[in-house]
Amino acid sequence: MRVEIEPVWRFRREDDDRSILVMLDLLLELRASGKITRAAERAHLSYRHCWNLLEKWAEFFGTPLVERVRGRGTRLTVLGEKLVWAGQRLQARLRPQLQNLAQELETDLNEVLPQRTTIVRVHASHGFAVSKLSELLSRRTDIRIDLRYVTNQSSLVSLAHGACDLAGLHLPRGELRAEAIDAARPWLNSTEHRIIGLVTREMGLMVKRGNPLRITSVDRLLAPQVRFVNRDPESGTRRLFDQLLQQQTLDPTRIDGYERVEFTHAAVAAYVASGMADASFGVEAAARQFDLDFVRLVTEDYFFVCRREALDNPAVMRVLEVMRSSEFQEGVAKLPGYAVKDAGKVKSVGEALRS
Repeated sequence: MRVEIEPVWRFRREDDDRSILVMLDLLLELRASGKITRAAERAHLSYRHCWNLLEKWAEFFGTPLVERVRGRGTRLTVLGEKLVWAGQRLQARLRPQLQNLAQELETDLNEVLPQRTTIVRVHASHGFAVSKLSELLSRRTDIRIDLRYVTNQSSLVSLAHGACDLAGLHLPRGELRAEAIDAARPWLNSTEHRIIGLVTREMGLMVKRGNPLRITSVDRLLAPQVRFVNRDPESGTRRLFDQLLQQQTLDPTRIDGYERVEFTHAAVAAYVASGMADASFGVEAAARQFDLDFVRLVTEDYFFVCRREALDNPAVMRVLEVMRSSEFQEGVAKLPGYAVKDAGKVKSVGEALRS
């Protein structure tokens, strides 16, 4: 049994009990293609019904959401653009939480339904390569992945308490690696644990297309005209960003927006793309997803940690097979800033942390 949870956008006027449901995916497709025929087709609606919806929404708001442009099809109005950006920010912000809730319900249901599959429990911080792996595993009929998005440190805690089979761990390369290893080491045992390679990913500054404020290093974030949006304090990305500030002895209180937080890479990227901030720190794939420029600062290794005996679990063995597959490697190659690095290769704790 698979469960999906999607947000619904319903608008209501204060002086009226009536409400209206707006399909933001339809507006998003209109912005991308400029063609109502294509947007209607993607939404499985007739062209006429699509126009009726647009007219109904325009009547409710008192202003149109789209307008015709001679020779260029249809484009969104200012209101339509604001609704689309609000939808993208919400999706980027809530998707991991909604996926976690869906997974919890899915697990509860499958416990009482007839089962013919094996389950592998994965706790990891949200990332594009992990999502790709989950997508490929979901296509298999002989295995089910119970994926929960948690912080970098929480995944190791889950493994220690027996709550998961695979725990995500990402560590920066270079001068900052030793400090990150020290934070993870209390949860790693060279006898009990093994580390499985996966990918590398590029971390850095997300800035507006063309980088109009010339933000090329973290010290530039202290400039008074630069508005920043940060990751949540518990995330591994926030820890890495704070390490970069400490490395250069920069005062975070001088950054406009340091206390303004979002909870995913995609959420901070959407925040910058919508014009609500000028820069953020995160993974390159999220920046490219929202057509932002990216300044590379740090390369991270992303691993999975497991108990040694888990490697004999048929479900975990299937996961390793998918990691080593050409399908996974080709999928990762399409993710900006990601590269396969020993995917599915099992190493000792000491060997993995030295590499």
